[in-house]
Amino acid sequence: MKKILLLASLVLAAVTGFAGERIMPGAESVDQYIPLLQGKRVCILSNQTGILPSSGKHVLDVCLEKGVNVVFIMSPEHGFRGTADAGETVKSSIDEQTGIPIKSLYGDSLNQETIDGFDVLVFDLQDVGCRFYTYNATMKRMMAVCAENGKKMIVLDRPNPIGFYVDGPILDMKYKSGVGAIPVPVCHGMTLGELAQMINGEKWLPDGEQCDLTVIKCRNYTHRSKYVLPVKPSPNLPDMRSIYLYPSTCYFEATPVSLGRGTSQAFQMYGHPNMKGYSFSFTPRSIQGAKFPPQLDKECYGVDLRSVPSTDEVNAKGINLEYVIDAYNNLNLDDHFFRPFFELLIGRDYVRKMIKQGCSADEIKAMWADDVKNFKVQRKPYLLYEE
Repeated sequence: MKKILLLASLVLAAVTGFAGERIMPGAESVDQYIPLLQGKRVCILSNQTGILPSSGKHVLDVCLEKGVNVVFIMSPEHGFRGTADAGETVKSSIDEQTGIPIKSLYGDSLNQETIDGFDVLVFDLQDVGCRFYTYNATMKRMMAVCAENGKKMIVLDRPNPIGFYVDGPILDMKYKSGVGAIPVPVCHGMTLGELAQMINGEKWLPDGEQCDLTVIKCRNYTHRSKYVLPVKPSPNLPDMRSIYLYPSTCYFEATPVSLGRGTSQAFQMYGHPNMKGYSFSFTPRSIQGAKFPPQLDKECYGVDLRSVPSTDEVNAKGINLEYVIDAYNNLNLDDHFFRPFFELLIGRDYVRKMIKQGCSADEIKAMWADDVKNFKVQRKPYLLYEE
């Protein structure tokens, strides 16, 4: 694990916040969280993103070097090393470098013996700022576990790479799922530390319970910052373009259209074998992180988003449903185009209806304008960083 993370540190980008200082995630503030762990049985919930950019060391290694009693590691979707497919079952195992047991939250059930085995949960995952990215749901789940069992939870906060805008409808909780666990817009513009405070403050845990929570803040970060992730957060988000396009192209997961899983640039293209009028094509293959991608080994015709528009245009647009509307109109499949998963991703039932009625992306976006406005007011007490 150390070797992998040291290699990852070689590709760190110099990203600055206010006053020209390098943005530092909460994991860098070792002097703030290590004293809270001394003499405790500690569980660390993290993956390959849990590094300290200044050294390339993983938070697990830092804790062990400081003499912290780490009894378990917990891993989220994609596993501790971040190589498993989306939603793939990952079995519990042993970390080869440290010999510490890894408890998979996407495999074996979380039993009471494991819960009783730790006093403090350290949560350190790099989120990408979308409601349907599963790390916020994992955080809420573990906040509930800690609240119910009298455990402390420490969130080592990390910047939101699309934290400079809020967009999308607030989740209708009748569509609550593993890709939508809290009533926030698709792009909430918050860090996981801020969301954790909001989950507590709005009493979104079962029975209104509250978690004993400490958030270790990022340094030199504001909600205007453009933060380039030093390590890809999951197998199919390889670079910042894929992350910036993710809020607009992820809905293809709920259609027969390929969004490029099985290529090296997933979420940066879309196509289908039966789409007409396009010169661009790609063929999804079975690769690590996408073993059985949609339209496997079939040539798909469609649109390449890797060069046009620019990432500045992508971010200025926010959520852009033009891509989904284009594919829907081209394939002419009516309701066979959409799967029920679509509502779980977008969070409301009116979006599918408006696409079928021929509404434009801007007309649909106007429907959630009040959601965005109201959420910005609702979230304000929980923000830890300057807007």
